[in-house]
Amino acid sequence: MEHSKNTVAELIIQQLQLMNVKRIYGVVGDTIIGLIDALANQENIKFIAVKHESVAALMASAEAKLTGGLGVCTATMGPGVTNLLNGLGDAYSDKAPVLAITGQAPSDKIGTDFQQYVNQQELVKPFASYSVNLTSPDAIIEVMHKAAQKSLGQRGVTHLSIPKDFFDKKTEVRPRRLPLLVKSTSSLEEESKNRILEVMKTARQPMILAGAGAHGASEAIEMLAGTWGAAILTSLGGKGAFEANSPNLLQGIGEGGNPYAKTAFLEADVVLLAGVTWWPEGYVPTDAKIIQIDSNFDKIEKSIPVEIGIKGNTEEVIPQLNLGLKGHNKNDEWVGRCREVKELWSAQLEQEGNSEGSPIHPARIIRAIERTIDPDAILAIDTGDVTVWTNRILRQQNQRVLFSGYWRTMGFGLPAAMAAKLAEPEKQVVAVVGDGGLQMTLADLLTAKRYGIKITIIVLNNESLQMERDKIKAEGGDEVGVGLTNPDFVKVAEACGWKGVHVEEDNSLEGSITEALQSELPALVDIRTAQIFFPETE
Repeated sequence: MEHSKNTVAELIIQQLQLMNVKRIYGVVGDTIIGLIDALANQENIKFIAVKHESVAALMASAEAKLTGGLGVCTATMGPGVTNLLNGLGDAYSDKAPVLAITGQAPSDKIGTDFQQYVNQQELVKPFASYSVNLTSPDAIIEVMHKAAQKSLGQRGVTHLSIPKDFFDKKTEVRPRRLPLLVKSTSSLEEESKNRILEVMKTARQPMILAGAGAHGASEAIEMLAGTWGAAILTSLGGKGAFEANSPNLLQGIGEGGNPYAKTAFLEADVVLLAGVTWWPEGYVPTDAKIIQIDSNFDKIEKSIPVEIGIKGNTEEVIPQLNLGLKGHNKNDEWVGRCREVKELWSAQLEQEGNSEGSPIHPARIIRAIERTIDPDAILAIDTGDVTVWTNRILRQQNQRVLFSGYWRTMGFGLPAAMAAKLAEPEKQVVAVVGDGGLQMTLADLLTAKRYGIKITIIVLNNESLQMERDKIKAEGGDEVGVGLTNPDFVKVAEACGWKGVHVEEDNSLEGSITEALQSELPALVDIRTAQIFFPETE
């Protein structure tokens, strides 16, 4: 019996549906018209048309970070795929599974001087673990499977470029589901576990550094800290993994983190790295024994002198260490000292968070956000001064925090918030952005309006690239280019169909943010923010 044939474009959509993809983010272009046409003739996957391809890739990256599923973006050849690179860099750096599907020159023009042609495989090579140009319509399912398995298995970026004339080609191949990956619980070998526990039991001043990979093991890590007598510090990726009132939590590390904890961390004799592959320069304890847990052993940080590397997930490994440390005699003097560090930092943050005056202190703004958002809200944090103030001040509850971790691109906040709201529409989603970061993606206020994406943007408007200004001052340089010429963000928001709110005085902060959060429209809160030199800028 002869099978009916489908076009390559139809097969792409059918295959993505079997991969549980719900959205494709992109900008329409000439070489992907075949794909766009196929999307228009079905209802299972929604095409989200954004204003710039960088936003499309950032939304795919943010969705992948939030859900763990495959984020998908698309663009045309030449400038289209080039514009994707910023968002693909973010996904690559933060290990988010993203698939980019791009149009390419017609098959008979590849390698010629055809307009907009570029070798896309070379272009995306720094970011993509797998990138291929489709050379036969019959290979479409096979290359999609390989791309998806690499993205999801290795937590990375993959890329398919497809010649323009191939989207309409028909083939008899059929979409098929990815293999069901059953997660097995790995047990440490007895000898290895005993070696790890032997090192841990030598500790008189233990410390735990938790990152993005610790979110699934937060309770177990808190239990371990209590048994072992360790304090917990978090990287920015670990923000939100523990509630701020956790007794052993000293809050963040590095820029925006707890400066009093640095001295204690430097005195640690055994450090457990849980779901984190990096720490700031200058924080490495000189003589400490380092134990690192990572699901991918090749990700064990080479620049950190790791004594024992454990290949596994934190949620599988930590409970085994808890059992092995039962009855351990912790160092109460060290525990008491770490509690003093926690209390000292909490008192300083309380003072900063209640700063008064106009323009409004950024710490006061973050405290107002903390007081008004839902306990399970999703926060999308842009890159810049807002990142370090949020890391410093926010006392998280059960909120999820999205940010551009290692890539650190400005303009992340708005795309990430839109993607989060599309992925989890029942959650309150708030973007915390600087005026500089918002200007990079300002046109996509219209995207939120177009698709009814009800988010709230809180803008720290100090008419400056404040983080860069601080660094110039710290180095004794002369300023140029750090001042911003801002529009009236409220008028711009209202022109795009949003609700806009101006805030000039600190006594109206909570009320204004609450008003925006309760709006039936997407809402923007423009806050006149003081230019405060960040305390730990070096």
